[in-house]
Amino acid sequence: MPNKTSLKSTATNGMFWSAIDKFASQAGQFVIGIVLARLLMPEDFGLIGMLSIFLAISQTLINSGMGSGLIQKKNRTDVDFSTVFVFNFAVSVFIYLVLFFTAPLIADFYNMPQLVPITRVLTIIIVINSLAIVQRSRLTINIDFKVFAKVNVVSVILGGILGVFFAYNGYGVWALVIQYITATTVSVMMLWYLSRWKPSLIFSIKSFKELFGFGSKLLLAGLYGTAFQNIYNIIIGKIYSATELGFYTRAKSFADMSAGTVSSILNQVTYPILASLQDDKDRMVSVYSRLIRMTSFFIFPVMTLLALLADPLIRLLLGEKWVPVIVLLQWMCFARIFYPLSSINMTILNAIGRSDLFLKVDLSKMPFAIIALIITIPLGVKAIIIGHVVTSFTAFFINAYMPGKLFGYGALAQLKDMIPVFIATSVMAIIVFFAILLIENLYLKIIIGGLTGIGIYGFMSYLLKIEEVEEVKKLFLKIRRR
Repeated sequence: MPNKTSLKSTATNGMFWSAIDKFASQAGQFVIGIVLARLLMPEDFGLIGMLSIFLAISQTLINSGMGSGLIQKKNRTDVDFSTVFVFNFAVSVFIYLVLFFTAPLIADFYNMPQLVPITRVLTIIIVINSLAIVQRSRLTINIDFKVFAKVNVVSVILGGILGVFFAYNGYGVWALVIQYITATTVSVMMLWYLSRWKPSLIFSIKSFKELFGFGSKLLLAGLYGTAFQNIYNIIIGKIYSATELGFYTRAKSFADMSAGTVSSILNQVTYPILASLQDDKDRMVSVYSRLIRMTSFFIFPVMTLLALLADPLIRLLLGEKWVPVIVLLQWMCFARIFYPLSSINMTILNAIGRSDLFLKVDLSKMPFAIIALIITIPLGVKAIIIGHVVTSFTAFFINAYMPGKLFGYGALAQLKDMIPVFIATSVMAIIVFFAILLIENLYLKIIIGGLTGIGIYGFMSYLLKIEEVEEVKKLFLKIRRR
């Protein structure tokens, strides 16, 4: 077990490089997304959105939770890694063939004939991605996120350049297909080269049973979670239109740029760290509670400020044709605000090897989500997202129940720790709202709103003596020394 000093150093280093990776690649995707949004039409993004559930479920089936099983397992062997590699590749080929031959059915479901060739070409990334799942798991185990940073930034840039080139030359939705395939291929090639691991093509039944025993629960939970996260795309694409789905996916991508990035960084770094502490409950709970506080310290003001500045941001960055995204983004910000916290509460269950509890907790949220969808679907896309706000807040309490029972740090204790952050964020929101209320210039709204928000939140955090202020100072000092 790592000592306290080395663990803290490893966690800090891992968090640093994971943050560099996520923010740099997200910044690249953000800029590229803006350019593509100006060159393409909302329905082009909607067509890709219609296929997102098939891609996401396929990726979940391929991994089968075995990547997480490798990370959680204490004594891994090369046979374990090779077994997972062989299994992933075989399943990916099978899934691709299924999607290839059922492409006409998918197109008929949405009444979009152009989806047949798009499905058959785009879903090849399923097979390509399967070739690097083990490499990703090995790098995560070693908390080597410096390699991830290099890989993701380069793949995003190269994929984006090609996507923009083809969009500019009038290829429409195919520009997005080319972008995704290029980024995926470059990523896999770099991971093979930089990870220095090659499969031995050995498949062990014993190893498979052991890893799948843990991963099967995560597979079921992953299938449920993935299907439900993407069910909105199916509903909007089927009942409304590709254009409406395009607006929804743009709003979600803006919200996920903040909440999703924070959640991804935390999951990537905290899972192997918490897994290494599974035999030391006190240290695990200490790390776990600090993560909850630090996450709320960042995510609440960021998402609130994004909602406040949604109007000028969308008008300036995407243009007037994307104006319907504004109100969707504002609600989406609050739908995603508890997402990173819920993610940490679920991650700790996997870290202690309780994938069975992970599955039970995940499934227990289904009735609330179904009821919300039944009520909101006839009312429009905005109503669907408002329903998602309610269910995400409910999900936070459900996700925090088991950690509260096992470690004595449940939803109420977590919310109590967040009170200073709630106060600081609320004061910031009120002042920013009135500061930009009478400003007409879009650029000034963003500049004044952003600077005012950062200044007020920083001042209130200092005034309320929020502990995370000191943690942030220490992190910046370490970054400056690098």
